[in-house]
Amino acid sequence: MRAALSALGIAIGVAAIVAVLGLSSSSQAGLLAEIDKLGTNLLTVQNGQTLFGQTAELPLAAPGMIARIGPVQQVQYTGSTNANVYRSPLIPSVNTNALAVQATSLGLPQTVGATVAAGSYLNAATAHEPVAVLGYAAAQRLGIDRIYPGERIWLGGMWFYLAGILDSAPLAPEIDASVLVGFPAAERYLGFDGHPTTIYVRSVTSQTAAVQSVLGATANPEAPNEVQVSQPSAVLTARADAQGALNSLFLGLGAVSLLVGAVGVANIMLIGVLERRSEIGLRRSLGATKGNIRTQFLSEAILLALIGGAVGVTAGAVSTAVYAHVKHWSAVIPTTAWAGGLAAAVVIGALAGLLPAIRAARLSPTEALRTV
Repeated sequence: MRAALSALGIAIGVAAIVAVLGLSSSSQAGLLAEIDKLGTNLLTVQNGQTLFGQTAELPLAAPGMIARIGPVQQVQYTGSTNANVYRSPLIPSVNTNALAVQATSLGLPQTVGATVAAGSYLNAATAHEPVAVLGYAAAQRLGIDRIYPGERIWLGGMWFYLAGILDSAPLAPEIDASVLVGFPAAERYLGFDGHPTTIYVRSVTSQTAAVQSVLGATANPEAPNEVQVSQPSAVLTARADAQGALNSLFLGLGAVSLLVGAVGVANIMLIGVLERRSEIGLRRSLGATKGNIRTQFLSEAILLALIGGAVGVTAGAVSTAVYAHVKHWSAVIPTTAWAGGLAAAVVIGALAGLLPAIRAARLSPTEALRTV
């Protein structure tokens, strides 16, 4: 029982290390696969700030000018309005749920890689009428999970009919928390001035960097410094790297567990030396050398730690596979995780068993047999 509990300490530490590295690698692999699926050629152009710290304004002609760039394939855009949206006019005005109301062009979902989860998106007819489409998070906050005929929301002080709900857009998370209406409807019913605030640009993948370098000057030739240009896929990749930076904390917790396990192995081996003095004395009297005794106890300590390490690797791998399956990721367990876990277990077992092995070898046969 003592041996099993000592091995359990090693197993917990190794399992923590394998699980942390495995989950991190699986998460990054899943995120990078999603980025590859959505494409790395999406760029966003947003209004920045003036020299006086005020919010800048993109020209009305900015989308059209950007569309003239040779490698640009798609250009869609949104514009922020000052309207608030509620489930009904009975909701207190302060409960905005942090939702934004944005005017949108008609091809936005295809450009940002979003799909329609329910209903339909805006078309040339509904873009002129009080009709809205909900982003993924906006639908959740409003308590709407499906589209019923005639369903409405209170938007900008009047009723807007709902046309559809979008799935989550990883490359454009700002759309998830937005309620989208057509540009003509926003200008007619919400007092919108028509200026875009975010322009989404798809370019030829091999020319993405070249397009990015000229977007600011193209969108606002008079003040390119007031334009912010970014690549959403690069932001997601940076987020994956940031998640990897947190691994050191969890690896530290795993190292503490390994240290506790090492103390347990050392303790059980020291107790074993005291309890097995008669065995040591008998073996020495039959011709076993000090080296034989050292090898015996050191091997037992290493074997105990190795068993714990094997159990830990198995537990960590299983937990990684289960979690990755739930998240629909590919389970990735780096070689450094399981090999490093086993190596750490062997080293810890050797270090923990070294002192007990030396102590056992120092017992003389007469002193050891005296306890028989």
